[in-house]
Amino acid sequence: MSSSQAKPNTTPSSELIFLKTFDKVTFSVERSVITKSITIKNLLDDGCADGGGIIPLHNVNGKTLSIVIDYLTKHAELPNESSEIKVFDNNFTQGLSDPKIILDLLLAANYLEIKELLDLISQKIADYIRDKQPEEVRKIFNIENDYTEEEEAAVRNEFPWVFENKDA
Repeated sequence: MSSSQAKPNTTPSSELIFLKTFDKVTFSVERSVITKSITIKNLLDDGCADGGGIIPLHNVNGKTLSIVIDYLTKHAELPNESSEIKVFDNNFTQGLSDPKIILDLLLAANYLEIKELLDLISQKIADYIRDKQPEEVRKIFNIENDYTEEEEAAVRNEFPWVFENKDA
């Protein structure tokens, strides 16, 4: 089992929570940091850690959880609504360029019920796909077009503004 250690400020009175991702990466995180996740908070309240005191996260991989923990740790350290939080969030989203990581973060934030992160990543995706044609968005996020030719033609007729070329 590989192990990774999150880097929160631990004090002797801090309670560490252990999380294991589906790819078997284990993290220890301060309770005060990770309970910003409604899912984790509810799992802890319901006593859902396995026999070793580890909470399994079947829908999150290690790389993504590491990014989520970094985000939550920084948010725990900075005052809410501070200019520093806004700068951090801006730098955080600016550093995200890989569509797979962005999509994994969106799914993790949704699964873990971290509203602030979900909102931030949703805005990043909206900005990322702004003025792109549906075909481009499908290619970026590796989304299969499940419309038949007839269904797609009907959508194009009903919503022609979506398919207009913004550069023309």
